[in-house]
Amino acid sequence: PHSEMETLLKIGSMYHIVPVAPGEQQTAGAAGGSPLKKKLAHEGRPLVMAGMFGCVLVLAAVIAWCYYSASLRKAQLLKAELLDLNKDGFIIRNQAGAVIFSMTFRSGTLDLDSCSKEGNILSCTQSDSGKLNFFIQTVRPKDTVMCYRVRWEELKNKRSVEHAMAYNDSHWYGGAETAIQYWPVRIQGEEEPQPFITSDVYSNRNAFGGILERYWLSSNATAIKINDSVPFHLGWSEKDRTLLFQARYQDSPFRPPEGLQALPELSYRVCVGSDVTSIHKYMVRRYFPKPIKVPSPEVFKQPLWSTWAIHKTAVTQEKLLSYASDITKHGFTCSHLELDDRYAADYGEFDFDPQKFPNASGMFDKLREDGFQVSLWTHPFINYDSINFGVAVEKGLFVREPSGELPALVRWWNGIGGILDFTNPEAREWYSSQLHMLKLRYNVTSFKFDAGETSYLPRQFSTLVPLSDPSTFTRRYTEMAIPFSERAELRVGYQSQNISCFFRIIDRDSVWGYELGLKSIIPTVLTISILGYQFVLPDMIGGNAYPNRTTGGLDGLPDRELYIRWLELSAFMPAMQFSIPPWAYDNEV
Repeated sequence: PHSEMETLLKIGSMYHIVPVAPGEQQTAGAAGGSPLKKKLAHEGRPLVMAGMFGCVLVLAAVIAWCYYSASLRKAQLLKAELLDLNKDGFIIRNQAGAVIFSMTFRSGTLDLDSCSKEGNILSCTQSDSGKLNFFIQTVRPKDTVMCYRVRWEELKNKRSVEHAMAYNDSHWYGGAETAIQYWPVRIQGEEEPQPFITSDVYSNRNAFGGILERYWLSSNATAIKINDSVPFHLGWSEKDRTLLFQARYQDSPFRPPEGLQALPELSYRVCVGSDVTSIHKYMVRRYFPKPIKVPSPEVFKQPLWSTWAIHKTAVTQEKLLSYASDITKHGFTCSHLELDDRYAADYGEFDFDPQKFPNASGMFDKLREDGFQVSLWTHPFINYDSINFGVAVEKGLFVREPSGELPALVRWWNGIGGILDFTNPEAREWYSSQLHMLKLRYNVTSFKFDAGETSYLPRQFSTLVPLSDPSTFTRRYTEMAIPFSERAELRVGYQSQNISCFFRIIDRDSVWGYELGLKSIIPTVLTISILGYQFVLPDMIGGNAYPNRTTGGLDGLPDRELYIRWLELSAFMPAMQFSIPPWAYDNEV
């Protein structure tokens, strides 16, 4: 204690202590602070900074977690039973997780913030171009089938809607008869979407054929059906390996339903099954009408004989009877004989040209005695030089110009005339009465209904019942064959599977290749069959022997080897049709 006091006295003698006023004491302390306080403040600053940084990290983690949770919720929102939706399209997976179907939105992208999910329906209300009605509805019609109803409807924009379906390393089948036919469908080149309507592919080989349906089937048990209400155009890209599905009204033969705006809508159903057979059976039963009955068994058993390839339009009564005599002489009994173009004096008349067929009644009596069933060629045209042209104009039976005031003239392969409006009950009744008159007068068995494609309609036209889809005209024409269906023949079909007649593939050239030649027959028959038309007539054995479209034989005949191979192939088809007879070659054939 004594030594401590001494120490304090020494320290006090070293400093001169100045008294401080009471108000200044706090200021001095605040301004300078003790060294100890300074040291503590200096050492505490990093701790404060660390604390603040930790708070920032915690806040960032909370924000990240919220964003992640929202993303998970959005991801779950955009899923529906093996389907994943994004702004650019959607994919469908199988149970193993492999992608089996891909669709890309080419004409716009979805605003995913506008999407919502309610039950089995996933819907969006905005795209990058404005308001729309978009939804995907999941439907399970049976345990082994899952379907997705897809609809993209523009609500303001009148431009097109286009989706691109990827091949996904699978084979696709269906669609339409084409001039160059492969099995499965083969994408070649780049093709902008064109109207998916019935056309005569013999005269226009880049178009779609006379038999078509909006249906495709893939080898990975996936199928797609485009809705009937869609103004449907089809294109493709070999580079991208895609089919292009487009809906549009601009620069198109499709028209919006009366009273509605021309706002395009692309809607379709994609269905996935356990295997190709089961999914195809489901789609056929769901979308295609069934045949009412089976055509005459005799057509399956006995060959048909046509005058076309051998005589063309030069057929006469004498040539027909001689042809029939040769058929029976070579042992073909109970045959079906088809009298093709041209037996009438003018196109659009329904009786025989007396110059070429001076005794038509006697000719039919002779053919019946020899065991022949006889069909006659018919078509929907009435040429302007026919006596029936004025009758049809007066009765208002023709397809008309857009104004509806005048009949529309059309050009077809036998001239210029009007085409009957089969949406008009009076035109249907008049045409049907002409056919029944021929049937009764000459005991005709049936008819070969030629043409019927929408490509023979004017580009702009009007019908009594407005047609949103021009191919509905084809459907109305095929219905004219129903009273004669047991032995009738059509070359067009659209939603016509219930008409129980034979559907003939378009004329074949007498060549080997895939362009309307021998190699195209199997792919075409299979394609038509998968579209629901089982009763297929594969045209004439050896082809039509058209000049400049015939692989060289003698005297205008197709090549002998080609004819034999064609004959062998036809033996495995539902029916066989001759025109050029085997005996035109030699005894061996």
